[in-house]
Amino acid sequence: MSPDRRTAVAAGALFLLTEAAAIAGAVLYRPLLGAADGRLAQGADTRALLGVLCEVVLVAAVAGTGATLFPVLRRHGEGLALGYAFGRLLEAAIIALGIVAVLALITLRRDAGAADGADVALAAFHHWAFLLGPNIALGLNTVLLAYLAYHARLVPRFIAVLGLVGGPLICASAVAVMFGAYAQLSVPGSAAALPVFAWELGLAGWLIVRGLGPGSGAAPRADREVADPAGVRP
Repeated sequence: MSPDRRTAVAAGALFLLTEAAAIAGAVLYRPLLGAADGRLAQGADTRALLGVLCEVVLVAAVAGTGATLFPVLRRHGEGLALGYAFGRLLEAAIIALGIVAVLALITLRRDAGAADGADVALAAFHHWAFLLGPNIALGLNTVLLAYLAYHARLVPRFIAVLGLVGGPLICASAVAVMFGAYAQLSVPGSAAALPVFAWELGLAGWLIVRGLGPGSGAAPRADREVADPAGVRP
């Protein structure tokens, strides 16, 4: 297996891991974040701690995608490749802040003498961290990677276009949530996230099954176009 093929498989696996960990964390957190009376329902703290573990995995996988793809992406624009790698680190750091808020919230809701309103503030902190990290930062990172993938023909263009559409869409949706147009976990919010979800699944599947396209190599662009003028071979 060539180095680029190993890179493709590793990156694809990490993208799949980000999706699985993000969904699992959101499902496991819900009883804790939605507690109306400020007290934990039976088993909610255990579920939330499992959600924390899922999001720790998510942080590692998000940062890992940027580090894994950097050697390939830098051949097609070192500045953009660095932007993507550091953007994924920023996204991971924001998610980590949300994890700390959830852990503090678990502690407060276990304590009968916790200050009124502190738990609400921590839930709000997690909400904003989730909006800024896996929405706005994710959207910007998606645009960077999709642009590089489209320009260098690393994957079929229809997959790259999903990212180019989905990145701005999820950012716009996050701004709409900020201004109260609708709730983050709502039908419009979920619909706006679907293109990015499809992009990451499509990208992961292609990287694992087929690898990176001819643009991943260091050969001159003109040589690549002569060898494959139509783009990535199916």
